[in-house]
Amino acid sequence: MALWPVYTGGNEPHDGITRLPAPPPWRAFDGAPVLDSPDESDTATAASPDRVHRAETYRATPQIVQLVNAALYLRRPLLVTGPPGTGKSSLVYAVARELRLGPVLRWNITSRSTLHDGLYQYDPLSRLYAARGTAAEPDTAAGGTGIEDHLRLGPLGTALLPYGRPRALLIDEIDKSDLDLPNDLLNVLEEGQYEIPELVRSARRTPTAEVMVDGTDERVPVDRGRVRCRAFPFVVLTSNGEREFPPAFLRRCVTLRLRQPDDGHLAAIVRAHFDGEPDAYAQTLISRFLSRVGGGDLATDQLLNAIYLARSSDLDAESLDELAEQLMPYLGDAPLPDAF
Repeated sequence: MALWPVYTGGNEPHDGITRLPAPPPWRAFDGAPVLDSPDESDTATAASPDRVHRAETYRATPQIVQLVNAALYLRRPLLVTGPPGTGKSSLVYAVARELRLGPVLRWNITSRSTLHDGLYQYDPLSRLYAARGTAAEPDTAAGGTGIEDHLRLGPLGTALLPYGRPRALLIDEIDKSDLDLPNDLLNVLEEGQYEIPELVRSARRTPTAEVMVDGTDERVPVDRGRVRCRAFPFVVLTSNGEREFPPAFLRRCVTLRLRQPDDGHLAAIVRAHFDGEPDAYAQTLISRFLSRVGGGDLATDQLLNAIYLARSSDLDAESLDELAEQLMPYLGDAPLPDAF
């Protein structure tokens, strides 16, 4: 029987993902052949120590736990909006670590990002040069079977492979994209599949191509240029709330709106990062941070930076206060403090 919640927010890795019920009939996928998931025992979820630390120290609220589970059960993307520094991108690492989903796939969005970038990259020029260099080998040069050697799946394309367990995918700062990208994502995220035209055209000669995936040199089989997922990935899209998204896009997502943490949540975050109760000065900084939040955007990591320096330096109280002001400027249009 399925147990709610699968994701608990407790930060202890477990196999709860296996307790997910069958997807809704309209969200069932049957991609094949089923691929082995990356090493589920690797709870690091990323090569960067910073990301490992964020996963281990993330503190989820009851609202976060509820909506993450809703996205997992419904096999829908989770659109996370909120001010800078509220833990939007850290969430996916925490979920991947707890549910043992393997390394997180990450797609950083810019104004030039296109759907094609997220699905795969193909370099026809490198293939042309390779063909010229192997002209003495007719089977390789003339047969046209080397397309897969010059093609690599992107983060989204890798996440949609038919893995037996869902992968975790972060599409970071979707509001930086041009106006077309959210609409372009609709069909791929709804259908859980896509085609690679270069491989479709060569399918008569090479029905199955071994293609490199995002983040590693591992190769996976792609049959006739078509990819269809089996376990829909846990997709987190982050937004700073700088733009509005089309209703059709929002309808296909579970939306989580994060707020600035209150004093209890901030104290829990500080305890997680510094492995102990906040001392008196840290409590003072927390109170100061909360009192200033109403005047503009502040990020939680600004507070953590100030507490770290207060714990690590031997500055006197007056110097610490002055330094804390410099470390916690508003991120919006409010004036920055004068330099000291």
